[in-house]
Amino acid sequence: MKAGVSTACLYPRLLEESLYDLAVNGIDHVEIFVNTDSELKKSYVSGLMQTLKRFEVTCRSLHPYSCPMEPMMFFSVYERRVADALEYYKRYFNAMNILGAEIFVFHGNKNTMQISSEFYCERFHKLVSTGKEFGITVAQENVSRCTSGSLSFMKDMVRLLGDDAKFVLDTKQAVRAGENSFNILRTLKNHIVHVHLSDNGELGDCLQIGRGRFNIKQFLGVLEKESPDCSVMLELYRSNFDGISDLVNNFHTIENMIAAAQKSGAK
Repeated sequence: MKAGVSTACLYPRLLEESLYDLAVNGIDHVEIFVNTDSELKKSYVSGLMQTLKRFEVTCRSLHPYSCPMEPMMFFSVYERRVADALEYYKRYFNAMNILGAEIFVFHGNKNTMQISSEFYCERFHKLVSTGKEFGITVAQENVSRCTSGSLSFMKDMVRLLGDDAKFVLDTKQAVRAGENSFNILRTLKNHIVHVHLSDNGELGDCLQIGRGRFNIKQFLGVLEKESPDCSVMLELYRSNFDGISDLVNNFHTIENMIAAAQKSGAK
């Protein structure tokens, strides 16, 4: 396990500025959230890579700005649009190859658009196969407003896709969907390859670490047992913290918790 921070925390600050702010403050592992099409240009992505190299930062994952369009792009009955979407998503995968990122975060279909699990997995697998051509793992995030918000649906994905069913576990999205992060983790086990972490409690479902009641130490202990190769990315909204120092403090807190979980797991 390795702690990191998503550039999405600093949205709507420009991506290159967000990455620089995290890097210059000693955060050495990140998820990059691409906010618009021009941020996929090779020259722009190469600039991000120079920042990563300069500050010795690694990038584990990439989150696409186009996720709200994925229901139309991937899950309609218009096959040509699916083919075009797969070609477009190769731009993300090319960017990831430059950045050294391995995990692609996918939202998928809205839960208001009723399709079968079989149809969903057929389309998802097309993207998985395309990602593999670039050495990329496409991972389904458990987004509450999407079909994937349900643990039962994610279990269907494992049943239908086997080892090709990979997941990003987002703790705040689990709360919003009425699911339990521990249940998701213990059920899906090493099918979970990435984590978006925040605290939650009476004050909200997306809080700084230690501001809520979520037993993060226990969660990381289970994660160490079930899927120890995950990156654990702090993902907060801009309204959930005051400044960059909060992100740095949260990052180090997660680092210390991971170290404790690893030490305990090694006993």
